Amino acid sequence: MITTDVRGIGNFYVTATDPAGPWSDPIRIPYGGIDPSLFFDDDGRVYVTAQQGADYDSHAIQYEIDIATGEALSEPQVVWHGDGGPWTEGPHLYKINGLYYMMSASGGTAKEHREIIGRSDRPYGPFERYPDPILTHRHLDHPIQYLGHADLVEDHNGDWWAVFLGVRLTADGYSVLGRETFLAPVVCNEGWPHIDNNEGLVSLDMKVQRLPVASPSLPESDTAIIVGREEFDGELGLQWMFVRNPTEGVCMLTEKPGYLTLYGQAGSLDDIGQITFVGRRQQHIHASFTTCLSFMPTADGEEAGLCVRRDEDAHYEIGIKRLKGRNVLFARLTVRGESNTVHESEIVTERLSLRIESTEKEYRLASSEDGQNWTVLGSGSAQAISPEDFVHKMCFTGAVVGLYATGNGQASSAPARFDWFEYSI
Repeated sequence: MITTDVRGIGNFYVTATDPAGPWSDPIRIPYGGIDPSLFFDDDGRVYVTAQQGADYDSHAIQYEIDIATGEALSEPQVVWHGDGGPWTEGPHLYKINGLYYMMSASGGTAKEHREIIGRSDRPYGPFERYPDPILTHRHLDHPIQYLGHADLVEDHNGDWWAVFLGVRLTADGYSVLGRETFLAPVVCNEGWPHIDNNEGLVSLDMKVQRLPVASPSLPESDTAIIVGREEFDGELGLQWMFVRNPTEGVCMLTEKPGYLTLYGQAGSLDDIGQITFVGRRQQHIHASFTTCLSFMPTADGEEAGLCVRRDEDAHYEIGIKRLKGRNVLFARLTVRGESNTVHESEIVTERLSLRIESTEKEYRLASSEDGQNWTVLGSGSAQAISPEDFVHKMCFTGAVVGLYATGNGQASSAPARFDWFEYSI
């Protein structure tokens, strides 16, 4: 597996005999750039292809390495300038039916995003470029947009497929889901691959001759639950994630079996630092997220609840907090770094059901004491959570819905216990 640590050690790869690990220590490779890719030729040579430059000066370089050490065996050569547009990125080299193909993205990752390809009888080119993109929706009024940064793979049937990024836009031109990974069949016309179903577009449902089949030598893997209820009876599934690396002792499934127990840290949802947050990606525009929380805060500032979050500047939450010696049910909206509490009411119960409902236009925050009768406490714009509405830093990822706890400036000793979490559509 090869990747880039932009602010750290740069380009490197790691190896394993099993995709589940363990993985080796990083093996660094030289010459910089981003979006590195490995190509293993028939003669045993191994090439690195990477992107360098910016905007209209971006291009792909290529050089040979010793795969055992990462040491360069040749000087880098500029091999690809794309189609003349800006941001030639994500280059990949392939060998198919005796010809070398150089494929890359172009146009940036927004409306002009596209995938282009060239071919040659030599790994360093020159590459004859196909005149049109082999993947794009830039000219279409289609809800799936920004397609590009593709990679090709051949399955065990000899069929070819492409994985690439894209977004599902709303009618208003934004996406709370952010970038997603798409899979599409590859068809070949006169020796040129095209990423579509021979109809010139990518859809959520595509007709193919046959579906890809996993190798029988691969072990079965657990499939992450997309929709349904998580009872917190065992380990968290792969769909769950944290904001930054979790602190030991603040997120536990064993303290009270059948519950996810969280302890708040000093960091809040507004902070770039350690916070207690366990969430999962929103994968449907229309969805609801529900949990049952037991929480009895004892110190002012302690709070816990359910949150939908883009980053520190954009998040909506509903929960229980300690405020001026009282326990309060609250709903709060943070948009472009400005927080607004839209509901506060004193409560005596320590157990509440909380829900966030997502639509194309808004998120609705609701609570219930019995899990049957719900009261909407506030709502916030869906567009304000979208990556397109970023303030301080560019953002590509979509909304994450999760469970959190915080002491708002101090560590909390009050356990926030979540009985279950349900994702429904």
